Amino acid sequence: MFDKQYTRLNQYRSLWILVFFDLPTETRKERKIASGFRKKLLDDGFSMFQFSIYMRFCASKENAEVHTKRIRNSLPEHGKIGVMQITDKQFGMMELFYGKKPVETDKPSQQLELF
Repeated sequence: MFDKQYTRLNQYRSLWILVFFDLPTETRKERKIASGFRKKLLDDGFSMFQFSIYMRFCASKENAEVHTKRIRNSLPEHGKIGVMQITDKQFGMMELFYGKKPVETDKPSQQLELF
């Protein structure tokens, strides 16, 4: 039983959702829509990775689908939005640089599951 519970949080079952977007911001109304979309992402637990890239850790594929569905339901009328899911293992292999210096990636916090 313990092995079954442990595999629920392994590096291949847990996922990261990355949301990429390019939204129009020419008019005041477009800027308001774009900032509303970003606010919805933040309210749903996403963190800003870059200006138009947000990410969120999910403990399972099912949890990732819930958040992807929320994004789908809050899409603005105009603009381009992409959603990508990668495993925690793949995310851990990402190399980040600030200038020429490599930077360690953040480790996900321990997630608790309530039954």
